[in-house]
Amino acid sequence: MFLLQSPEVRALEFFTSMPDTFRRHRRSAWADANRGGTITDSFLEGPVFDGAGNLYVTDIPWGRIFRIDPQGAWSLVAEYDGEPNGMKFMDAETLLITDYKNGLMQLDIASGAVTPYLERRNSERFKGVNDLIFDTEGNLYFTDQGQSGLHDPSGRLYRLRPNGQLDQLLNNVPSPNGVALSPDGRVLYLAATRGNCVWRVPLLPDGSVAKVGQFFTSYGPSGPDGLAVDVSGRVLVANPGLGFVWVLNHRAEPALVLRGPEGASTTNLAFGGERGATLYVTDSTHGHILRARMDLAGLVLPLPLVRPR
Repeated sequence: MFLLQSPEVRALEFFTSMPDTFRRHRRSAWADANRGGTITDSFLEGPVFDGAGNLYVTDIPWGRIFRIDPQGAWSLVAEYDGEPNGMKFMDAETLLITDYKNGLMQLDIASGAVTPYLERRNSERFKGVNDLIFDTEGNLYFTDQGQSGLHDPSGRLYRLRPNGQLDQLLNNVPSPNGVALSPDGRVLYLAATRGNCVWRVPLLPDGSVAKVGQFFTSYGPSGPDGLAVDVSGRVLVANPGLGFVWVLNHRAEPALVLRGPEGASTTNLAFGGERGATLYVTDSTHGHILRARMDLAGLVLPLPLVRPR
């Protein structure tokens, strides 16, 4: 019998915490639906870095976007009537946001103005969009999660082309969440949170997908959430139910496990810091940002050459 070698296990280090002045100790509609009514003073997601090394994160229940400077100081960039989750830069001054409540929104980081980008598909509201990624051609891939799960595997994966064409690539996912692309752009990795796994989605030359398969299977109360890929093609998986980040080789074998502190909810992750080789992780339960120095840098996808419209 072939036995897998046990992966190296390392602890995620504390970087910074949301200041008390920003925490809100009261009920929210989002927490009532998604946290069993638990008072949730913040729930961090969507980490992304700008060119100056500042980290931007969302706060879902309170509709806020924060900037965290390289020293760990927080400032409020925007607050609006929404439930922002994933973010990616469209250009140096504009963030595109997957907003569960409103659809795709865009943020001008200089003014803090948040405006609609794509609210509906054929006049129908999305279930509840979650995360997103651009490829090198300007195609935008984003997930539409809603309240889907094993009881209702109807979550969707969309592609928005630069010419404005919106393609539904999948409509049978139990809770589609984080997305990441392989270094050659030919494979999209998709977190299926309630299926407790990561799917492998081949992107075919004609724009279709086929032979979608299950790449990685996790365990525990809440499955894979945010995803990232490093320059070697390893897939990094934030697993909030375990407080882990899995680092998977090309066979989906865990080569490294990064563990958060007791009770951590490791929801999403982004590479930043010197040479882009430090992994930053949102610990949504505590309102913390954790980090770990990695042996390889994260895969850097350039800003889209053409904006989707």
